[in-house]
Amino acid sequence: MADVIDDKIKNYRTAPFDARFPNTNQTRNCFQNYLDFHRCNKVLSGKGQDSSPCEWYQRVYKSLCPMSWVSLFYQKHL
Repeated sequence: MADVIDDKIKNYRTAPFDARFPNTNQTRNCFQNYLDFHRCNKVLSGKGQDSSPCEWYQRVYKSLCPMSWVSLFYQKHL
């Protein structure tokens, strides 16, 4: 069962619907997933665990956010 879910997560190309952000403007959804990605990395790496589950948030924010924002996010963390 877990293998099937993992396969589905890996095959997602765009972000699924999130009921917290029902409007057309997805700016907040983009930024929330960006924050969730970094929080997830911080928590899991602080516990010494694998941070691969956090990649989901990264794929979602890369899908939702404009490419200019994504490039700024990367410049900020270098």
